[in-house]
Amino acid sequence: MLTLDIDQFMLELKDGAFKNVGPSNKQATVKMYDVEGVDVREYGDKRVKLAFEDEQGSEIEVALFPEQASAVADGLQLLESESEVFE
Repeated sequence: MLTLDIDQFMLELKDGAFKNVGPSNKQATVKMYDVEGVDVREYGDKRVKLAFEDEQGSEIEVALFPEQASAVADGLQLLESESEVFE
């Protein structure tokens, strides 16, 4: 399941094309539950891409610099050692 919450978002549809309407101060929150697939791969020269897919085919991709990807890995390792979630 994918949820998308975009604050102050408005689109104009004209002649089959979407156009942003209003100021460019929008924010978005994306959440994915029931992840079915996870992929980790190199992205460009200096980043790592994490890709997630749910059972409905929705996808989220996140590109991280190596230090950010290491922080995620360290956080998972710490959580694994301290949490009952991984038991």
